[in-house]
Amino acid sequence: MLKAILSCFCFFMLLSGFNAHAVPTLKDYGALPTTSMVEISPDGSLVAFRTVKENQDYLAVISLKEKKKVMLLDLSKIQPLYIYFLNNEQLYLAASEYGRVDGFRGKFETSTGFVVNIKTQKFRQLLIPGEDRVYPGQGGLGRIVGFTGDGQYAFMPAYLGSTELLLGSSQKPNYGLIKVKLSSKGRHKTVSHGSLYSKDFFIDNNGNMLAEERYNDKTNEHSIMVFENGKKEPKELFNEVASIINKTFIAITQDYKSLVFTETNDETGYEDYYLMNLSTGKISATPYGRDNSDIASIFTDKNRIAKGVSYSGFSPTYHFFDADLDARIKTIVATFPDQSVYIVSTSPNWKNIVVMVEGSQFAGDYFLFVDGSNEPQFLTSSRPNIKIEDINPIGKLTYTARDGLKIPTLITIPKDKITSIKNLPAVIYPHGGPESYDSIEFEYRAQALAANGYLVIQPQFRGSSGFGRAHAVAGYGEWGQKMQDDLTDAVKFFADKGFINPEKVCIVGASYGGYAALAGGAFTPDIYKCVVSINGIGHIGDMLYWDKQQNGKDSWIVTYMEKQFGKGDIDKAKLAKISPEEFASSFKAPVLLIHSEDDKRVPFSQSKSMYSALKSKNKSVELIELEGDNHYLLESKTRLQALEATVKFVNQHLK
Repeated sequence: MLKAILSCFCFFMLLSGFNAHAVPTLKDYGALPTTSMVEISPDGSLVAFRTVKENQDYLAVISLKEKKKVMLLDLSKIQPLYIYFLNNEQLYLAASEYGRVDGFRGKFETSTGFVVNIKTQKFRQLLIPGEDRVYPGQGGLGRIVGFTGDGQYAFMPAYLGSTELLLGSSQKPNYGLIKVKLSSKGRHKTVSHGSLYSKDFFIDNNGNMLAEERYNDKTNEHSIMVFENGKKEPKELFNEVASIINKTFIAITQDYKSLVFTETNDETGYEDYYLMNLSTGKISATPYGRDNSDIASIFTDKNRIAKGVSYSGFSPTYHFFDADLDARIKTIVATFPDQSVYIVSTSPNWKNIVVMVEGSQFAGDYFLFVDGSNEPQFLTSSRPNIKIEDINPIGKLTYTARDGLKIPTLITIPKDKITSIKNLPAVIYPHGGPESYDSIEFEYRAQALAANGYLVIQPQFRGSSGFGRAHAVAGYGEWGQKMQDDLTDAVKFFADKGFINPEKVCIVGASYGGYAALAGGAFTPDIYKCVVSINGIGHIGDMLYWDKQQNGKDSWIVTYMEKQFGKGDIDKAKLAKISPEEFASSFKAPVLLIHSEDDKRVPFSQSKSMYSALKSKNKSVELIELEGDNHYLLESKTRLQALEATVKFVNQHLK
């Protein structure tokens, strides 16, 4: 390991509040990663990152060559979303804030972007709601879809409209595109006024509009509009009626002649990579799809030119279009066998690559690979208090559900039980989504529970993504039914193998996993000794009503949720049959409800109502409200509060 990198590592640790090794506590597991959002500068001389020290957020920049800090900014008043280098002198910081907006009811999560001058440590907000026709009270502000060739301007989508005309009225603003000067404050230029149905914009290397994506919730029309020969008014290139969006437009090809999108391949059943010609609208297949995994993401440069793809799986795999780069990435991944290797930052020419590694041997460690060398240079750890000997190993296996469906599964094993996995107390830990999947990573809840002696079981039940469209669609209409059977069958499988004690099993989950935990208590009350639901759903009918209020009854999001809940066949009686709240009298296991005060994905009222229902039936139930946090538990204090309460509750009922 290079001395310079070791010196940088020591400085990283100094910023991160590094301590001598001790046995990890719940605080070590539950705290936000000490270091995250690591980014390499275009010339490879600087590294920027978010660091958390004593529950305080900072944006830091260090010089790899000079081995010293060059910037440290306080981020206490905002929630950083992501950062990257605009050039060697400037950073871009996207951040959000949750609060009230003048003229609007309730609270909103608003976001925006800042340019940070590394030398002066001054930062400037790019789009300010209420100024330059930027509509106030909007979320998602701060996204950049491209840059001019000289790097002086960024193209940023935003809802546009006069404050005087629109504030407090029912008139909806258009979603348009703004050209924003990066080096200094100036009046923004509206590149496209967009429409009520605009979703996204694509720009060429000269800053000209190439295409605009639209979706009309009322007519379910998904369309691509193109701009020919610099014309301001677009023409329709593509149009299809889809009640749920199934084509995901992401990038542009190197020659700017085609859009890149992903969609399920009817032959393989997996998400595939397609091109749409911007002149003819012709759709063509590519050789980049696989018949055993989905396209999980597409790597692009800052102007959204596609460079390669990653594939779904318990650990990501990659394919890059440049043969030399593809070979290099494969060598990097092979350096860390049986771990998950995430590409987190690269220089524009891909000469410098930063990866983050997680798994049974790494708790989230960052490595730099420089051009001409395959030797990993250690930068820092996101969890410096967690050493390799502290990590509870992660295994994978597949069991068969009662109807023959194969269920891929991850298990986190107490490290002192790795040679004798026998008759262990267990926690069934279903993921959220439900269309998502677990990965081999340092999952802090799973690790904390395993450290307390529990075998943590994470089934990829039907309804999970990442294992083909058929596996995901098999969950439609099966909430509380076959999806729940898959979890029950996991308990039976592991008990039959002698791995777990069936008399000592709890179920813990967040979001959809929180619903699954409550459904376990309601519909299979004899299986679990305790139930923990974090930001979970208790009443499906109320949840659907809330979704309609938030997104509009015509929204494709509502259509999607209706398919999730009942394959589109929705009535109150059917929703009641899969709502744990309606079966409060069936619960036998004690229940812990944990819910964020400002959750805008699953409202706090879900847990509050569930608590009342259980209390009315004289059931054992506790409710903890997490003040000031949202659905994703992004605050150190409340995240730790939730973890400590979860582990304490499970210990009470299994130990």
